[in-house]
Amino acid sequence: MKKTLSIVTVLLLSITVTAQDDLREGPFSQLIIRGVTLINGNGAPPRGPIDIVVENNKIVGVEVVGYPGVEIDNSKRPQLKAGGKELDCSGMYLLPGFVDMHGHIGGVSQGADYDYVFKLWMAHGITTVREPSGRGIDWTLDLKRKSEKNEIIAPRVLAYTGFGQGSDVPISTPEMAREWVRENAKKGADGVKFFGAPPEIMRAALDENKKLGLRSACHHAQMDVGRWNVLHSARAGLTSMEHWYGLPEALFEDRTVQDYPLDYNYQNEQHRFEEAGKLWEQAAEPYSEHWNKVMDELLELDFTLDPTFNIYEASRDLHRARRAEWHEAYTLPSLWKFYQPSMISHGSYWHDWGTEQEVAWRNNYRLWMTFINEYKNRGGRVTTGSDSGFIFQLYGFAYIREMELLREAGFHPLEVIRSSTLYGAEALGMEDKIGTVAVGKLADFVIVEENPLKNLKVLYGTGAIRLNEDNQVVRVGGVKYTIKDGIIFDAKKLLQDVRTTVANQKQKQNYKIKQPGID
Repeated sequence: MKKTLSIVTVLLLSITVTAQDDLREGPFSQLIIRGVTLINGNGAPPRGPIDIVVENNKIVGVEVVGYPGVEIDNSKRPQLKAGGKELDCSGMYLLPGFVDMHGHIGGVSQGADYDYVFKLWMAHGITTVREPSGRGIDWTLDLKRKSEKNEIIAPRVLAYTGFGQGSDVPISTPEMAREWVRENAKKGADGVKFFGAPPEIMRAALDENKKLGLRSACHHAQMDVGRWNVLHSARAGLTSMEHWYGLPEALFEDRTVQDYPLDYNYQNEQHRFEEAGKLWEQAAEPYSEHWNKVMDELLELDFTLDPTFNIYEASRDLHRARRAEWHEAYTLPSLWKFYQPSMISHGSYWHDWGTEQEVAWRNNYRLWMTFINEYKNRGGRVTTGSDSGFIFQLYGFAYIREMELLREAGFHPLEVIRSSTLYGAEALGMEDKIGTVAVGKLADFVIVEENPLKNLKVLYGTGAIRLNEDNQVVRVGGVKYTIKDGIIFDAKKLLQDVRTTVANQKQKQNYKIKQPGID
């Protein structure tokens, strides 16, 4: 019996390896990517044709090899060595690998395991992910190690442990806070994700974390934001804020707490998100003295804003979020169920959501985007994060939507790319390794056949719709190759793998996506 199980196990492992090998190639002793137009992450305009030379997982050459429309003299191009790999990407566009600054690696409640999530991320060019609290530091660090060794198909992972996670008792003193931070560092975490705490706890934890040289993020939840907003955190050493909680509170002029209705209950998520949609209009007017003062101090502190616009977009247009075209083929049945209105599922706050709530949230976005765009204009660092797995936002697809929303906020497409690459790398302290295409950096790239600066939608796995010369509707784009550590991943095969997984689950459950009261 034991012998039979052993044979079955070997066969299963063999099938898994074969399937993964079909999705990736490399790394190679030498890889030359030929003829691309480079859109680098440093704000520079596109340039090409360029040949990029990689050895194992490092960039060793970035060479301009000609001019558009002029025949290239092949004798003057980098030469392929024996055993090397050549990738002809003539006419294609190459960007640095994308950095998702707010990527939860699935979730038990969502029924989304890491393999599903990682493939969707990699299929959209995301080669580095910061997980801001997850299923536990040991679980995340195990995936991080496997990704570093390229034992699994995965972006590189940075683990930011949720503050207090794993502690047997609530952290109630500054010394307990410091001790937890020290233990978190010993375990190998890259940083800490805070949700707010009493001021003395936050001050001690951030101070200790900073002393250890680790970075930090914070979702300033309403339970503590009345005493500790973004300015307090930034002054104490926080390196980045998530979403926007705590920023309007720092901008208050004529109040100290949000204008809560007197029957408000934070445990009622309709209350929480509906009233959040009215918060920015309670803050100081854009470009007013106090508004400018808060912005200037955050800039002086070299503070990073990670807005995650996309995760709240259903608040301003629920129908759009529910009917996104990728749900049918790429959203797991369990995840779709998790998204539905619920009194107990986080982010499922559609208890009675209508026109009035959406109009308030549209105004919220207008004011929020004004601050974010001006912060960028004054030299501030704004990054790209998705926070997928909640509120109808799907891994990978939501990241591209975040790029579109940065564009809506006023970013030039080159500024969007910079937020998604170099600025993410800087925020993680990894700008010497990733974020731009330069000699000595890791070979992390996104290659697409269409120009994403003209239309960011070509980065979606579903591509963009176009009418061709024959008056036919066609799909164009979608990432062609995602390269991480010099390993080439076929992005469209990754997506096909996910589609197969979703289809199989639906078949097992005799399931289809349902619209309450319609289907």
